[in-house]
Amino acid sequence: MRKLSLLAALFVLTATPALADLKVGANAPDFTLPATLGGKEFTFHLADALKKGPVVVYFYPAAFTHGCTIEAHDFAEAMPDFRAAGASVIGVSHDDIATLNKFSVSECQSKFPVAADRDKKVMGAYDATMLFGAVASRTSYVIAPSGKIVFAYSDMAPEDHITGTLKAVRKLKSGS
Repeated sequence: MRKLSLLAALFVLTATPALADLKVGANAPDFTLPATLGGKEFTFHLADALKKGPVVVYFYPAAFTHGCTIEAHDFAEAMPDFRAAGASVIGVSHDDIATLNKFSVSECQSKFPVAADRDKKVMGAYDATMLFGAVASRTSYVIAPSGKIVFAYSDMAPEDHITGTLKAVRKLKSGS
């Protein structure tokens, strides 16, 4: 019975929406991670990506899980809109690069890269972890070319991450 209560408490803690702890206006921590796009590996460096425009960095718990698959499909479908707003997108999880090679092709539809944060340092720097740091939380940030966070959102439901981040990059593009 006690084990069941502990599991129920963990579920409530991980299912409850929470605000991202890195606040709007804060400097986004720079990072470099192994990444893959369409199954082709490369090194992603945030500072380099910001030279081209705003970057949506979204953290997700694990490739090929239900919510993460929905979120990847939704981001893939919205990529023309993100590009039109001058933004790029990268997903980050603790998965290994071999798993992400497959995820990038099937679930991300080769439309945006995903990165492997095996030591979870980037997830920690962005305060995007749950289950005592074991996996990434579902947290999205929009980072302006200046390196400042202009949007931050955490919620285990994947749907509002795309609408919120897209609204933020469109606002950046319009200058309002």
